[in-house]
Amino acid sequence: MASVNSLASTLQQQLADALTAALPDAGTADPLLRRSDRADFQANGILALAKKLKGNPRELAAQVTAALPASDLIKEIEVSGPGFLNITLSDKAIIETLAARAADDEGRLGVPYNSAAGTTVIDYAQPNVAKEMHVGHLRSAVIGDAMVQILEFTGESVVRRHHIGDWGTQFGMLIQYLIEHPGELNHEDDKADGEAAMSSLNRLYKASRALFDSDEEFKDRSRNRVVALQAGDPETLALWQRFVDESKIYFYSVFDKLDMKINDPDIVGESGYNDMLEETCRILEETGVAVRSEGALCVFFDDVKGPDGNPTPLIVKKTNGGYGYAATDLSAIRDRVQNLKADTLVYVVDVRQSLHFKMVFETARRAGWLSEDVKAHQLAFGTVLGKDGKPFKTREGVTVRLEDLLDEAVERATAVVREKAEKIGLSEEEIVENGRYVGIGAVKYADLSTSAVRDYKFDLDQMVSLHGDTSVYLQYAYARIRSILRKAGDAKPVAHPELELAPAERALGLHLDQFGEVLSEVAADCEPHKLAAYLYQLASLYTTFYDQCHVLSDDNPAELVENRLFLCDITARTLHQGMALLGIRTPERL
Repeated sequence: MASVNSLASTLQQQLADALTAALPDAGTADPLLRRSDRADFQANGILALAKKLKGNPRELAAQVTAALPASDLIKEIEVSGPGFLNITLSDKAIIETLAARAADDEGRLGVPYNSAAGTTVIDYAQPNVAKEMHVGHLRSAVIGDAMVQILEFTGESVVRRHHIGDWGTQFGMLIQYLIEHPGELNHEDDKADGEAAMSSLNRLYKASRALFDSDEEFKDRSRNRVVALQAGDPETLALWQRFVDESKIYFYSVFDKLDMKINDPDIVGESGYNDMLEETCRILEETGVAVRSEGALCVFFDDVKGPDGNPTPLIVKKTNGGYGYAATDLSAIRDRVQNLKADTLVYVVDVRQSLHFKMVFETARRAGWLSEDVKAHQLAFGTVLGKDGKPFKTREGVTVRLEDLLDEAVERATAVVREKAEKIGLSEEEIVENGRYVGIGAVKYADLSTSAVRDYKFDLDQMVSLHGDTSVYLQYAYARIRSILRKAGDAKPVAHPELELAPAERALGLHLDQFGEVLSEVAADCEPHKLAAYLYQLASLYTTFYDQCHVLSDDNPAELVENRLFLCDITARTLHQGMALLGIRTPERL
């Protein structure tokens, strides 16, 4: 099935052609089309053109109107003010375009693939080995997963990368403790669940830290173990791998709760770039991108200075010969560009690391690893706040465990689902499943409906509310439509372009047609909150349509019932697809 041009793009093309025909001297001119309160669309481009050609804008507007081809697209066009064109589309064009979308046998609703699609590596969901995931890990996982789904839908080839923290000096302490207490990571049965895995890791971490802080001899043995790890000692590496494997059991259990699929080959942690670090430093030094300063290998920037006014460098190799995060991040860029052949690198990382990534990207540009053809972008996100507007902590001031937060969201959502369950006859199994979908959906949507770079308040009462801009509101809108379609009996969704549309039908139809354009913008700008906003508006317009246009009324002629069922059906399909791209499920009954 070929993609379907949106009404806006078809109108844009017709106006551009009419501008060229009426004003050959204008060259290629943009009609500057936008949605309008006075009509369906307004074209403002003639004003600038008249100024350029020293003509009368109203006369030029009339010439352009006269040059428009006769078609079923435009119902009415008027010249207003100093040469604006107010354009109302025909009801027939709206329904015919939506019918073409509904007929898309690929199930894409006629949304085109991006003709300039390439390869994007997305770096997201970066937990640390042997440490619990907390609320701070939520945003990277949720935002990154949504962008993966959206980009893949537009035709981009996406490589997922989970840059887990699996290397560093703390592993000397952990491995040495395990050597001296060999049973600490054993389980009663062979198959540990996420909670048991994290529990043993936590216990071992606390015990090894206490010993490290109190016993100088153990501290020395731990430091020697770091050297052995970095030198590739087989016994040390095998024990290090046990920590990684145990942590993965835990990670996967958390991602499973988040209804996210994480695959083993996508996990390439800090350790994955160890073999490249020395060469990365050598290239940077030989090309003059990095220089020695007080024994360290550094990259300097004119616009990055510390509080004392002196330049603050990016340290690639420390004075003691150890490698900083910069060496790993630069090696990862080399790998992603040279081996994975990426055109675009997207890093879903906390806004507080913006300076680090600005310096890393600039260094990679100077080294030639990033260029006009290969771009890197930090999709920076803000902090999760509590209701009080302060960083989200427990009463004891400890960062909230991610699992606890997800469990509470599901518990709250299940209570909301249970309240309505009897009325629609949900089984206990459906209540539990829907409670999970609503709870996890609520958490994801609250995150994704806020511009990523902004902080947002984590308020579960608001998140699971049936009213306002929440995931539950959208899920209920979808379930309501599915209920109507089930009740329709013999009446089927059929498009009837010959019918006149009520205002609420037109508004809904025009918004439905914008789905592909919104996705294109979201993918280009890495701004999933715009998709969330589109879907909320769609659910709101559907609610108005439902209130003002009775669907299954006995007083309606059969064609009207079928046409309204058709609008219901394509709204449900658009909601379902849009929510899926945000990683949110839409239950059939709620």
